[in-house]
Amino acid sequence: MKARHLSLIMRKEFRGLFNERTILLAVLLQLFIAMFSSFLMVGLTSMYDPSSLSKYSRFRYSVGYCGNDSGLRDYLDKSPDFKVYGMELSPAVAALKERKLAAVIYVPDTAPDADDPVKITLYSLQNDLQSAIVNVKLKDIFLKYEKDLRGVRVARLNEQPIPLQIPAARGGGDFYEFVYGLLIPLLLFMPAIIASALVIDLITEEYQHETLETLISTPVTFAEVVWGKVLACELLIPLQAGAWLLLLMINGIAIDNVPLILVQVTLTSFLPILLGALTALHYRERTSAQFIFSTALVVVILFVLALPANPLNILTRLAVGTAGIEQWIVLAGVIAIGAVLSVATRKYAEKIGREHHTG
Repeated sequence: MKARHLSLIMRKEFRGLFNERTILLAVLLQLFIAMFSSFLMVGLTSMYDPSSLSKYSRFRYSVGYCGNDSGLRDYLDKSPDFKVYGMELSPAVAALKERKLAAVIYVPDTAPDADDPVKITLYSLQNDLQSAIVNVKLKDIFLKYEKDLRGVRVARLNEQPIPLQIPAARGGGDFYEFVYGLLIPLLLFMPAIIASALVIDLITEEYQHETLETLISTPVTFAEVVWGKVLACELLIPLQAGAWLLLLMINGIAIDNVPLILVQVTLTSFLPILLGALTALHYRERTSAQFIFSTALVVVILFVLALPANPLNILTRLAVGTAGIEQWIVLAGVIAIGAVLSVATRKYAEKIGREHHTG
C-alpha cells in the first residue's frame, strides 16, 4: 500500500465528515459533557447517591422527637441542621405524612447504663431526596450518641479491643469514584464507539452509492481504500480524547499520565474500528452491519469488563497515578490483537479487491 494513496483517501473522508450529521451531533454531545463536567458531576452523582448532597445543604429541617429525653436530644438541639419539636408519636407521624416534618425520632425509656440495647426508631419518607439528606445528617448525630453509650457501658467489656489505625484518605471526595471510574472512561472511549460505527458507514456507502467500481478503476487499490477509511477514523481518536482531557483539566479535574492515557486509548480504540471494518466488508449493507456489530460489541465489552485488568480499569488507574506493570501487559495484548486484526482486514480487503477486478 502506498502512503500517498492512503493520504488521498483520508483527506476525502475528512471532507465528507462534515456532512455526517449524526457523527457531528455525537461529538457535540461529548463536547457538552466535557465542558460542563463539574455541573454534570454534581447532578448525575445525586441521581445514584443523593446523600452526597448532604454537605451542601444549609437548610434547617424540622424533626419530631418522641420518647425519652436523653443525651440524643442535646445533640439535636445543638445541631445547626435541625429544629427539634418534642411531640407524641402519633401526631408526629401524622405530621410527617403531611410533610410538616422531615423526620420523626422515637427514643425508648431505656437507661444508658441498662442491660438492654437502646433501640432508636427513625421515621422518614421513602424515595425522597430530602429524606436521604436528612438521614445522612442524622447518622452523624446517632454515631456521636452511640459513642457516648459505649463510654457508659465500657465497664462490661471483659477484654480490651484492638485499636484500628486507619490512614486518612488522600485526594478523595464524594465524586472521586464517579469522575475517575465513570466520567473519564466514558468520554475517552466514546470516540472509539463512534469511530467504529463511522467506518462501517464509510465502507458500506461505497456499495450503496455504487462508487466502488469508480474507485477501483483508479490506481488506488481496494485495500488502500479500506485502510484510508480506517486510518481516518483512527486519527479522530487522539484528537477527541486530547480535547476531552484538556477540557476536564480546565474544569479542575486533576489527571495524571496524559500521554500514556492517549496511547492506551488510541491503540485500544483501533480494535473496535478494525472489527467494524471487517463487519462492513462481510455484510456490505449498512443496517445489517451496524446491527451485527452493535450486538457483538456489547458482548465483547461485557466480557472485557469482567477481566480485572481491562483497558477501562487501566485507564482509571493511569488517571489517578496508580497504574503498575499491568498497564504494559495490557498494552502488549492490545497491540498483539490489533496486529492480528490488521492482517485479517488487509487480507480480506485484498480478496474482495481481486474479486471485483476479476468480476
